[in-house]
Amino acid sequence: MILLTLKLLLAHFIGDFMLQPSHWVDDKLEKKWKSKYLYWHIGVHLILLLVLLQFQYLGIVGIIIATHYLIDLGKLTFTNEKNYRWLFVVDQVLHLLVITGVIYLLTPFDIDFETLFVEKNLLFITFLVFVTYVSGILMRMLLAPYIAEILKAEDPDEGGSLKNAGKYIGMLERLFVFGFILTDQWAAIGLLITAKSVFRFGDLNKGKNRKLTEYVLIGTLLSFGLAILSGVVYNYLTDIL
Repeated sequence: MILLTLKLLLAHFIGDFMLQPSHWVDDKLEKKWKSKYLYWHIGVHLILLLVLLQFQYLGIVGIIIATHYLIDLGKLTFTNEKNYRWLFVVDQVLHLLVITGVIYLLTPFDIDFETLFVEKNLLFITFLVFVTYVSGILMRMLLAPYIAEILKAEDPDEGGSLKNAGKYIGMLERLFVFGFILTDQWAAIGLLITAKSVFRFGDLNKGKNRKLTEYVLIGTLLSFGLAILSGVVYNYLTDIL
């Protein structure tokens, strides 16, 4: 089952990402079902599946190709400038569900939900949610008194930041720190702090941005502190469970 799964995933990844040039995508979005590249794309998937599966499981290949065409056609029909990112996610999820379905047809498997929701798994999920979302909200509440001052002191000529960029940067850095602690790679945390300092050097090097410097330092220490505390507590709890 594992070998078959890898072959189907490899065919999907190569066909949907590696062997699909951007001008194919643009042409498909413009012409929908009339685009020749839609059928070239389906043909690429067909060839990949036949080669990787060595011309076996032809019924499965037919199911994947037919559903791939219908899913892609539906995405092209409903895609616009506002929803294209969400439809891309839906498109990929549907393709992966089809692959999961055909694997189940060949080799039925059971999902043991009781094993999935054991204490250690729930503990890990709880700490992931805390490190990403809960910690971000806590930091926003703690730093709220300083945000108004930072906005006043900001130079309008420098331009604003990307929407929600700080939120996602904070999530990622806390996930990295949390992961480093779980794998006992404490030195890597220092490298991450150094890398962040280098990227923010231009902002922090300006005397008129002293408030911004202090704000960034407080935010960074809070972010890393919460992530480190989460990792230490998680390791402690997993040892006693």
